[in-house]
Amino acid sequence: MRQRKNIVCLAGVAMLLSVASCATGAGESRPEAVGDEPVAEQWAREACGLVHAGELMRAQQLMDSLCSDDRVRCALQIDSLQEIIGRLRYDFSLTPEEGVKMVKEIVPEADDELIAEWKSKGYLETMTIDGREMWFRKSVRNLRLIDVEDFGLYNKLAKRGVEEKYAAYFNDMIAKQPDERGTRNWHRVKLTFSLEVEAGAVPTGEMVRVWLPFPFENGRQRNIRLLSSSHKPTMSQGSVHHTVYMEAPAEAGKPTQFGIEVSYDVGGQYFAIDELKRNLKPYDTTSELYARFTATERPHIVVNDKMRELARSIVGDETNPVEQASKIYDWIVARYPWAGARDYSTIPNIPEYVLEHGHGDCGQVSLLNITLLRSLGIPARWESGWMLHPGDKNLHDWGEIYFEGTGWVPCDVSFGRSTKGTGIKDIYKTGTDIYRFATNEGVNGKLSPEKKYVRCETVDFQLGEVEWRGGNLPMQKWNSTLSIDSFER
Repeated sequence: MRQRKNIVCLAGVAMLLSVASCATGAGESRPEAVGDEPVAEQWAREACGLVHAGELMRAQQLMDSLCSDDRVRCALQIDSLQEIIGRLRYDFSLTPEEGVKMVKEIVPEADDELIAEWKSKGYLETMTIDGREMWFRKSVRNLRLIDVEDFGLYNKLAKRGVEEKYAAYFNDMIAKQPDERGTRNWHRVKLTFSLEVEAGAVPTGEMVRVWLPFPFENGRQRNIRLLSSSHKPTMSQGSVHHTVYMEAPAEAGKPTQFGIEVSYDVGGQYFAIDELKRNLKPYDTTSELYARFTATERPHIVVNDKMRELARSIVGDETNPVEQASKIYDWIVARYPWAGARDYSTIPNIPEYVLEHGHGDCGQVSLLNITLLRSLGIPARWESGWMLHPGDKNLHDWGEIYFEGTGWVPCDVSFGRSTKGTGIKDIYKTGTDIYRFATNEGVNGKLSPEKKYVRCETVDFQLGEVEWRGGNLPMQKWNSTLSIDSFER
């Protein structure tokens, strides 16, 4: 799962990589390309490099030195970089002295040598910001989760009851008769999604624009209905992020409130490995589906020689796509424990980050899984929204794998970490339970209607988005809530 976040508005790494767009206007030729990426203006490339190297003051000084014409022409790109700078300062806000003190509160005997070891292993994540070492604000909390050697007992206790809970979900689902797509145990969900913008966050009379998450048809969600909305709704068209758009003027001294009531049917799905292998056919490598879902999608799904080599080393001589996908799943589950994540917008490439740091939240390991599968020529794609498990409602990301002869099959590699070493260790390898609210079928997409300013959630879309004529509204200025009104068979 991904912990619910109270985060400030940030520009995404996707925006950073596309910063070259400010160099060309309507009708002008695209900038020269290097590999798959456009070449940005010199200042933008240099600023991006400085930001990701932790030289935040130098990056800001570079942007401040631009002439007024450049600042006007590239205002949104400059704003993106400045937002990334702010997010990095927020995420890496813990001084080493503060961090050591927090470590000693949970491990009194920890000395400098042990702390240095934890840092070298990536258990304690740090970054040099403007020449000074700073610690990731969640690093000490994450220590218990990712250091399986010194906190093995803690993690064992934390997993107590997980197998029984997920086994109950699975057994309840598998006992029902499946339809032709293997979907079963259908339930009707009714939920309310609310968003409130605090009073004074937007000037009186200015129009507040909001986007709220909405379910989509995916074989496990159907009969989707918008039951009511607080304002005139506009449904998204052609976006991988499914939304309801609304707007209303801000009133003096009052919060601006938005809400939708939604119903949909949701079913669980499970495909046995042997069944998938029996039905497997060779991929139609000429199809549009195959081309799209085995390709690179920058910045976070990059199929390159490094990823191909890694994927091949994991699967060895295995050539069956079902078995290859199984081996990739097992490899990630065994090596990358869950930990609280940095904001995605501060990470240039999320799968590379997981490989380097040795941990990742649900979305991070899902992106790694998708990238490795595509590197083997196995179509894979993103899916995300919310998990609605009783007592565990939260943001969550997972994925799907395409096997010719069967179609799209759900895969939740993050839930695999909760069931590894148990009798139900493979149920999320090729299946999912009914407790899902899926609103995204891709990452880094444009909202519909298109958002003028950069998004708060630059990779995913789960909490909503807000803007007005004067800019994007950071999450400190608004709050969203998902409530389950009913969940019935």
